[in-house]
Amino acid sequence: MAILETPSGLPPKSISALRRLRLTSVPEGVSFLLLLVCSVLKRTTDFNAVPVMGAVHGILFILYVIFWADAWNRIKWPFGRAALYFVLSVLPTGGFFADRMLREEEKAGIIAARARKEQSGTVNAGGNAATS
Repeated sequence: MAILETPSGLPPKSISALRRLRLTSVPEGVSFLLLLVCSVLKRTTDFNAVPVMGAVHGILFILYVIFWADAWNRIKWPFGRAALYFVLSVLPTGGFFADRMLREEEKAGIIAARARKEQSGTVNAGGNAATS
């Protein structure tokens, strides 16, 4: 599956950029769904929470876009993958799919970084850092 292939050996700052984006994707997706529910309730009842949920969703969306741009810059995603993560942010349930994909990329980056450390000899057989 080409969409989940990641660059091998992501540096720690790239992994943290992925983590920030992933941790923002689910709350952004939930806020979008709640905003849709509030919009329906506004039109069908006297309940109007759209201004509050709109502001919450707006802030989370802006954070997602900032973290998306940072991750794209650090990881050097191809345009297609970066566009996919952006499109997922504007779909009602896209944040949940983005979370799953970003989690896989994060795991792959961590595993590749550990493998690179083991190959370079900085980790001994016990898994602790060498202290020489």
